[in-house]
Order: sequence, then structure tokens, then C-alpha cells
Amino acid sequence: MIRQAHGLSERRACRLVGMARTSCRYAPQHPEEEEKLQARLRTLAGERRRFGYRRLTVLLRREGWGVNHKRVYRLYREAGLGVRRRKRKRFGAGERQALAIPTRPNQRWSMDFISDALSAGRKFRSLNIVDDFNRECLAVEVDTSIPGTRVVRVLERLREWRGLPQILVMDNGPEFAGQALDVWAYEQGVRLHFIEPGKPVQNAFIESFNGKMRDECLNEHWFTSLGEAQERIEAWRKDYNEVRPHTALGNRTPREFTACGAALRSPPSCTAEKNKSKKRPWNSHYDWY
Repeated sequence: MIRQAHGLSERRACRLVGMARTSCRYAPQHPEEEEKLQARLRTLAGERRRFGYRRLTVLLRREGWGVNHKRVYRLYREAGLGVRRRKRKRFGAGERQALAIPTRPNQRWSMDFISDALSAGRKFRSLNIVDDFNRECLAVEVDTSIPGTRVVRVLERLREWRGLPQILVMDNGPEFAGQALDVWAYEQGVRLHFIEPGKPVQNAFIESFNGKMRDECLNEHWFTSLGEAQERIEAWRKDYNEVRPHTALGNRTPREFTACGAALRSPPSCTAEKNKSKKRPWNSHYDWY
């Protein structure tokens, strides 16, 4: 535009706008490949609408595309594929303490409930259990009512094929604080760790999983029946464990992370270890914090 309006040379025009002449003359070498890549990017973004360009880059590399995140980001923006950000509540800043990170599988599990509703308005709940070491979702139990005895049955199922953890982290809900789980944990030698009331940050691993489940599964589907909800949520759980890349695991899946025997990059929290050494000894098999 500068050259046409003012009759300047290419060298003078590029110098005025601060652009290299090689960039001005650049033309794509393989436009057909670029179109195929963008088409595949659109397909993946349509299948996984809550994935940003970085996770889509990981999926493209798995398929054999030799791309970097900058190229994918350019095509991602050109195609208008930005993920819509949902508004989050604001919380007051307070003192935060990092949780000690487990160093092996089955060392510590976290579990919590998450709620949703069918298209007819009937509510249902999901009991989620996660291994804090590799972020693997061990179980997702979906039903309209899940009492403490049902929680015990789910843990017994996990014990048969995987074993039991040393510690179970949970909130103070009636299903967890009831007699059924208390007796079962005492018989199995599992320590129950209850977080402080109103402090979900102390159960950060399962809260993070619940947020991803809400964002990528529950908010993306319209469940017409309980059976459909159970089927779709279980399919998403398998995809979460076997396909979905996790940034905390170096863009690997929980299964890949466990198979290669890798260790997490973050060391255990020194503060948590110090607090643990000062903890008052209890005769019971569970702790209150």
C-alpha cells in the first residue's frame, strides 16, 4: 500500500514499517499441505471443543504431523477456533500451602462427588476416584443416589484388580464420614484423611479432575437418561486415561506416565513434610485437619 500510494521502492517501504524484505517476499511453499493441516485441525477441534491449540498440537504430532505449536497457533487463530472461556468466581486471596506429591502409584487416592441433571430435570451424582500420583481416574460411579455402602462396594471393586492406597483423601460429606466407610477402612488398614470444612484446595487433585470433567464432558452433552449418562461418562473416563494429554505429566497420558516409570517433576512439599512431623499423634486410623 505504501509503494502504491507514495511511489516508494520496496527497500524504502520495508525500512519505514520495520519489516525484512525476505518476510515481505515470503510465499508458502506447500499450500496444499497447509490446507490439509488446517482441515485436520478443524476436525480435531470439533471433536474436542474444550481443547486449546497446545493439546491439539500434541494430538497432531501423535498422528505424524511435523508441526510446532507456533504454526498450529497461527492456523488455530485463522480458523477462529479459540476456546470460549467461562466466567469464574472471584475468591479472596489467602494463605495457600502446597500438597505433598505422592512418589508412586496407590500411595494416595482422592475421591469426591460431582452433580449434574438429566434433560428431564432429574439430578444424578458421580463418585470420582483419582490416583494422585499419575492423575489416573480409577472409577466414575454414576447414579441418582450413592450412599456410604455404595462407596464401599466401589472401593472393594478397585481392591480386587488394583489394590488399595495407604491414604484416602476426601471431604466431610455424610457418605464419607459415615460408619460404613469408617469400619471398612479400619478392617483394610487404609487411613482416611478428611480435609477441613470449606477448604476444597486441600483436595486439589480431585477438584482439578472435577473441573475438567465438568468442562469437557458434562457441559458438552445433553443426557436424556441415566443409562446414557453412565455410558458417555465412562467413555470419557477411558479417553481421559488413555488418549487425553496431561500437561502436568509432560503431555503424556496417565497410562503412558505409569508405563515409563517416570517421576513427577515437582518434589514433595517441604512445608507439608514439616507439618506432618509436628502433627499430633492419634490412636484412630483417620486424621482430622
